[in-house]
Amino acid sequence: MSISNQSNIIHKLAAVLGNILVFLFPKKASELSKNRITLIHKNKNNLNIPERLMRFALVNKLDKIQDYDKIAEMNRNFWVNKEATELFSDTEDKFENDFLPNCSFVFDLLKKELLNESEEFDTLVEIGTGNGEVLNYLSAEFPQINRFVGIDLSSDQIEINKERFSNNKRVEFVTADASDWVNQHGSSNTIFVSSDGVLEYFLEQQLQEFLNQVHRLGKTFFVAIEPNGVDHNFETNPNSQLYGKEPSFSHNYPKLFKNAGFNLWHFSQKTGFKGGTQTFIGAKY
Repeated sequence: MSISNQSNIIHKLAAVLGNILVFLFPKKASELSKNRITLIHKNKNNLNIPERLMRFALVNKLDKIQDYDKIAEMNRNFWVNKEATELFSDTEDKFENDFLPNCSFVFDLLKKELLNESEEFDTLVEIGTGNGEVLNYLSAEFPQINRFVGIDLSSDQIEINKERFSNNKRVEFVTADASDWVNQHGSSNTIFVSSDGVLEYFLEQQLQEFLNQVHRLGKTFFVAIEPNGVDHNFETNPNSQLYGKEPSFSHNYPKLFKNAGFNLWHFSQKTGFKGGTQTFIGAKY
């Protein structure tokens, strides 16, 4: 029997067992599925085997959503509410187990790119800072930068970050919409960062307008680490398409950055991330 056939049998068996457990324990199933995004991203390490089987069955039964405006509104509402802090806490190990081994290389490339610049960059802004781990890490990696700003929609998480990283005087955390913050406080000689999926929650036109807005600031760098659907071929389908169970949006990042006037100094992709592809973009103006 081939490995793929074995995998299919295991998945079918897990779905059957999960559905049986959902039927037998409706209260627990309701707790697991109280929020779509939390259900999808729930850390398996915090679940026992029956809960993992139930989660697997529940995720597979999620309704498909085709209304793009509804998807954007649903995702935004989640990240604003308290449930987002639960997810950040639930996935704290991602910094050590995912970001450092798989994503930090792009910031080594950024260091080399900055050496070629005649101007100094004094501010780094992380959009969707989450639990603040990445921003704190970057403040140590780039000692020449004086100010590190972490923006997030979740006011509860921002307050947690302020207390947790209070000893690091070079970082600050702000509850804000990214576009509003750039409009009010954005300036040239700034590096913008998004990591582990932030821009994926923008509608395509919203993202294009945001990148245009950043580009208008003047001298800027942008490092984006974002997921794409494994089946998203930018050449055959240059526009955004739905991605994942949440769902979010698989954007054609090279196209959108170039449309905004940025030059790409890096583009690469790695497969195998949450059933999709992780895209790494380095852009500058």
